[in-house]
Amino acid sequence: MEEPAAHNGSAAGAAPGAGAAARPPATPEGMALAYGSLVLMALLPIFFGALRSVSCAKSKNSSEMPETITSRDAARFPIVASCTLLGLYLFFKIFSQEYINLLLSMYFFVLGILALSHTISPMMNRFFPANFPNKQYQLLFTQGSGESKEEIVNYEFDTKDLVCLALSSVVGVWYLLRKHWIANNLFGLAFSLNGVELLHLNNVSTGCILLGGLFIYDVFWVFGTNVMVTVAKSFEAPIKLVFPQDLLEKGLEADNFAMLGLGDIVIPGIFIALLLRFDISLKKNTHTYFYTSFVAYIFGLGLTIFIMHIFKHAQPALLYLVPACIGFPLLVALAKGEVTEMFSLPSAPARGAFLSSQPAQRETGRSREPAALPPLLSPPLGDAGAECPGIVLPVHLGSCSRSPQRRDSSADSSSTSCQETGERRAARPACTRRAWQPKPCPGICRQGETPARTSSYESSAEILPHTPRLTHFPTVSGSPASLADSMQQKLSCPRRRRQQSPSAM
Repeated sequence: MEEPAAHNGSAAGAAPGAGAAARPPATPEGMALAYGSLVLMALLPIFFGALRSVSCAKSKNSSEMPETITSRDAARFPIVASCTLLGLYLFFKIFSQEYINLLLSMYFFVLGILALSHTISPMMNRFFPANFPNKQYQLLFTQGSGESKEEIVNYEFDTKDLVCLALSSVVGVWYLLRKHWIANNLFGLAFSLNGVELLHLNNVSTGCILLGGLFIYDVFWVFGTNVMVTVAKSFEAPIKLVFPQDLLEKGLEADNFAMLGLGDIVIPGIFIALLLRFDISLKKNTHTYFYTSFVAYIFGLGLTIFIMHIFKHAQPALLYLVPACIGFPLLVALAKGEVTEMFSLPSAPARGAFLSSQPAQRETGRSREPAALPPLLSPPLGDAGAECPGIVLPVHLGSCSRSPQRRDSSADSSSTSCQETGERRAARPACTRRAWQPKPCPGICRQGETPARTSSYESSAEILPHTPRLTHFPTVSGSPASLADSMQQKLSCPRRRRQQSPSAM
């Protein structure tokens, strides 16, 4: 807060004009009305902006997507703000104040019209009749062509938004011509509400970094130097809320203003809005942290006004608002045992964060399905676009040597004999034969045949009764070395060519 001079966005107070020496002091009634009105005007954008930030976070409209502040942005923000403030101070010292204010007035004239139109649009929709001819429009600016085309501006609006834009333009012209304090407050409230609604912190830790950095920034530039006070005296823009202390004596033409910078509203406001979204994420149907931080803001702002009135000196409002807005919710979280949830739950989860991971195994009505088949048996998607459900089957696998046998007339033309040289258990999908399956030994999976599922298997013969199996295994005697020598002797012996009989010739 600031009493002797105007402030550019991080304090509040009274701003006397050029004839401050001859101006009579404000009455207690006028001061109470002015400071009470400032507190009320500060609470409105925080409360409604926090509520609108919840719906904004769920919106899929590209023109209403919020801007997320990360921890890196929060750490750099006080440095960027200090450089901007110092740059404005140098500009006002070097160049003419009149031309700089003219340029800034045109800039905030355009921004104020857009902000005020976006603010009143939801309220004005209730006054339009049902048969109002509403048409949709889209303002699109792109850069490049073809595949390298990038969107720069993509704003969607309708006829109702154009009506709100026309009404906001009237207020903008009023402010540009008269610089009236009511028009200034309308633009200031619109800026504050849009800031709380559209600026989102990604988690509570980022909010603590941002508020802590601006706490140091505000204290340094208010108490350490006269830069902020000088810029506030020279800067004419709707970046503060003002209310006349002599309204009871002079009416609407009053000029002895108490003021509150928009930075003292938006910075704590986006943190309070974050706590509201945190309350909703807990799904307890309570807004404990939101109401706690809201009461903390009222306490901090009231303490700022009290200290400023007692010491008659400019006070940085964030000096009192930051400890209150962070300390009160933190004490509540400690009492409820939810400190870990507060600092770990993100406000804007990444895409796909709400998707649950697939379990390793899932129970079906009759069998258990494995999460993945072995690498050699993992099938690609079939023709139908879905994987075949797998069943763990005890089957005999080995190297099959197929040799033509004498076929019986009643035998199947596609059946062959299979000699198994090994036996092992493996997981095989229970499905009809598909293109991805390797050619099995006869009887394992015949074409057009689907093995029936069972809950348990006594032996492989219950599932595949027609599969030939080895019932007697040859006995092998001797040491491994002797067996290896015999195998090498058999391989080294040349095969004798079978002599053909003269009769065959």
